Order: sequence, then structure tokens, then C-alpha cells
Amino acid sequence: MESISVFDIFKIGIGPSSSHTLGPWRAAERFIATLEAKGISNVSSVRVLLYGSLAKTGKGHGTDVAVLLGLCGEDPVTFDINQITPRIEQITTTQKLLLNGVHQITFDPAHDVVFLYDESLPYHPNALTFLCSFNNGDEIAETYYSIGGGFVVKEGEENGHDGHVRLPYPIEKAEDLEAACEKTQLSISGVVMENENALRSPEETRAGVLKLWHAMRDCIYRGCHIGGELPGGLQVQRRADAINTRLTEGKPYHNFDQWLDVIRSGGQSFIYTLDWVSCFALAVNEENAAFSRVVTAPTNGAAGVVPAVLLYYIAFCDGYTDDKIIRFLLTASEIGSIFKKGATLSAAMGGCQAEIGVSSSMAAAALTESLGGTVEQCLQAAEIAMEHHLGLTCDPVGGLVQVPCIERNTMGAIKAITASQLALQSTSGHARISLDTVVNTMWETALDMNHKYKETAEGGLAVQLPISLSEC
Repeated sequence: MESISVFDIFKIGIGPSSSHTLGPWRAAERFIATLEAKGISNVSSVRVLLYGSLAKTGKGHGTDVAVLLGLCGEDPVTFDINQITPRIEQITTTQKLLLNGVHQITFDPAHDVVFLYDESLPYHPNALTFLCSFNNGDEIAETYYSIGGGFVVKEGEENGHDGHVRLPYPIEKAEDLEAACEKTQLSISGVVMENENALRSPEETRAGVLKLWHAMRDCIYRGCHIGGELPGGLQVQRRADAINTRLTEGKPYHNFDQWLDVIRSGGQSFIYTLDWVSCFALAVNEENAAFSRVVTAPTNGAAGVVPAVLLYYIAFCDGYTDDKIIRFLLTASEIGSIFKKGATLSAAMGGCQAEIGVSSSMAAAALTESLGGTVEQCLQAAEIAMEHHLGLTCDPVGGLVQVPCIERNTMGAIKAITASQLALQSTSGHARISLDTVVNTMWETALDMNHKYKETAEGGLAVQLPISLSEC
């Protein structure tokens, strides 16, 4: 029984991809720990091999950049995003890399990061191997798999997370969650909090979840106030800033809370609300595409859905209290955990249904509980949201997390709200399809899906524009 916390599903990091950026970054950090144990001062050279999907869309997703920063010992939670380009340029120009910030080696990114476009390893499409030589002639190699959502598994490990913590309410499937809620008469968020309390103090959990919210909040606010063109060569223009400017109509504000008051002052018409939800989602994923700081929810490519629906709840449904925000994120995290255990969070394994589909499902359940829905209605909302994402392909143009990824977050957010409303207007227990059934269906669909539609940029929209990976 794998113990997955809210802080496993939601992680603060740097865009544009949890599986292609954050995961390889974390893998590099783990390899550095191995080198420290063996004597990092004796390292003479390091090479990195990127396989399969990590190779095919690695340039657009910044996989090479993430690996280099990880080898330097930098942390994606705290590293200054404004220093990404200067640091990589320094390594490229000097052909020197400071391992873990303490030991300098000769390193040529053009030669020592190898993109193996036509090779894949059997365990998972997102694989990378670190090769290291020491001054005494010894050599070591470690292979890691970035399995989605920032989770990393080292070759030979059973999974990417310690599963030995005994939780009061072990949950593998939605039916387990429903049974725990029935037994305790707690909400989904209540059961999740009980499990989190087995991992740390309630105060630590509350503080940590609010830190996640603050990162989401700051990302939305920042993204709504930055215009211009996204990096990468597709010449995609940011839109959230222009939408925000139009909707706020020149009304003054100087911080998030004042901005929120301006948003609320515009009323609650359908078109107005719809525009704001789209704006929130666009803001996050434009920031993600710009290598800015975001929260995986449960992935970077789908990072805009949950924050957009949460801010909808805050702005238009009176959800602006710490307790309400914490409950929202706890509920969302448990739905993400169920999909990870029963299917996948990796677009390289399951297409975009594993990213936008899961995030929409998470947001739908969380919003439903927040609006007073029963446990059954929450699970029904999660099922509805995923049911209408089944088969969604991952076909990033140019290997970048921009087209169609950014707009898909707006669709996922709106579908989550619609799914929640449908569930709230339905009688509990009358759903014909269970959440567990749709999780199983998603996994079967993932297994049947052609590899071209699994984050390889070899099918779908990715081949409709005359953009090559080398251009991006």
C-alpha cells in the first residue's frame, strides 16, 4: 500500500513539465547524493543519457536544463528562476560544471547530455541514465524513471515513495475512500487530514498546504500581469495579462487581495465568470511555459486547472478562508492519489487524459465538497470530469508545453466546474459509472493509445505545424 501525501501530489517547482523537468531535476539530485557518498571530489567526468520521451521532447521541456541544475545541487523549490538562463549559458560557455556546488568538472552539454531519440527502456518511456567516472578508474551508472507528477523511481526500486507508513485509513481505490468516510462520518478532506496526521503534526500539514496555496496564488497573480511572447520559438503570445486588463477596466489595485476585490466587484454573470476562470488557468500555464515557479497539480502541464477552480471558489463562492482552502486542496489531492495508484499521472504513459483529465477530476471533487456536496457527489463529480477527458492525447507542438497545453487547462477547469454542478444536481447513489470504473478505463485507454500520442511530439497537432524540435 503506497502512502501518498498531499505534498506528493502537489509539489512546488519550476516549469514547464513535472515529468520532463522536475522529475529529471530530482533524479539528478539523487545521483549527486550517490556521488557524495562515494567521494564527489574524486569524480572526473559525468554524462547523462536521455531515453524515449525524455529525448524526443526534452529540449522543449527543458530536460537538459533541469538535469544540469540538479547536478549543480540547486533546488527547484528555491532556485531563482531569473538565474536559469545565465547559469546554463555559463556552463555552456566555460564547459565547466560545479557538481553539488563544490567540485568542478569539465562538462560540455552538447556532448555530455545525450538525446537517444530512438531508444526506450522497458519500464517507462521517461528514462535517464547517469554515467560517472572517477579519478581512480572506477565507473558507476544509475538509471532513473520520471513516472509523472514529479515522482521518480530509481531502477530496482519498487516505487518512488516510502510505502511503510501505517495510515489510519489506507486508500487504494475510490471505494476505500468512500468506506472510510462512511465509517468515520468524515468528509473526504477530513479522512485525508487524519491520514496526513499520521505523517506529521496537524500544524505542519496546515502550514504546508497554505504554502502550496500561496505559491498557486502568486503564480496566478504574476501570470495575470506579464505580457509578451513565450520562449521556445513558437511565438506564442501571452493572453492572461490582456484579459485581466480588459476585465479589471482600469480599476486600481496594488496586491492580490485588492485585485480580488476588483474581480468580485464585476458581478457574477456567466460570461464574466467564464472569462476569469479561463484567465486564471491561462496565467498559470503561461508562467509554467516560461520556466517560472508553479505547483504540480498533479503535473506541471496541468498546473492551471486546480488553482483556477480554487480561485473561482474563492472569488465567486465565498471560499476565502484558510480552512476552506485547505479542505479544497486535501480533497483534490486524494483524487489525484487514486488516479496515480490505479492508472498514471504521466502523459508519456497515458496521454493528456493523465494530466488535464486527472487535474479536472481533482478540481471537480474538491469544488463539490466545498459547495456542500456529499461524498458520493464528490466522487461522481470526479468521475464525470474524467469520463469526458478519456482518450485525450498529448501532442505538444515542437515538444513545448504551449500548444495545445495552455488552452487545455482552461477547458479542464471549466469541465471541472460543470462536472461539479452536474453532480450537485444529481441524487447521490444514482451514478451508473463509478470513479473506480473510470480510473480503470483510463488505464486501459492509456495502454491502447498509440505511442505517437504520448508526449513524443510525433502525432496529432504536433505534426500539423512546420516546427521541428531543433527550432524550439
